[in-house]
Amino acid sequence: MMKLIRNRTITSIRNILIAGSIFFIGCEDTYYEKEPFISFEWDVRLPIDENGYYHLEMNRDTWQTTHRISGNVSGYQAQVPVMVNWESDLYWVLGDTLGYIVKSGYTDEWVYVAYDTVYVTGFSGEEVRTTNWTSYSNSDGEINNMIAPVRSMIGDTLSVGAYYNYELIEVFEIVLD
Repeated sequence: MMKLIRNRTITSIRNILIAGSIFFIGCEDTYYEKEPFISFEWDVRLPIDENGYYHLEMNRDTWQTTHRISGNVSGYQAQVPVMVNWESDLYWVLGDTLGYIVKSGYTDEWVYVAYDTVYVTGFSGEEVRTTNWTSYSNSDGEINNMIAPVRSMIGDTLSVGAYYNYELIEVFEIVLD
């Protein structure tokens, strides 16, 4: 009787191992697979000079000048939304109409620092990006992103980066005239 129970136990374990190995061998993890080739075509809607810099005429009657950057995704299923992340190198601070932060971040000790700027006092303290964080393509493959530099940035160059799957795909250098 003891031998029969032991044989059943061994048989059960063997069946579990076989079924498990078939499951692991037969299943693919497609979540991390490389997606099919996609390409982006951009329409910045701004004049471009011979050096490849775009030029945005700033509205001097308002604090912010808004502008839309558009693009199209091709080579991928258009009905599937494609996420594009955006980053810019210029920021401004709420309550501050005198200056802006060029680039900010954290040191290795997680101390917040602002690079290439003068310390500004008397503001509410909220840092504002000049570009949206993320945009998604619509069913036609169209992507849109808004930038909103402020009046105190006139004369500077705004760099806007577009990222897909954490990889930089395009940088737009925009002179703020």
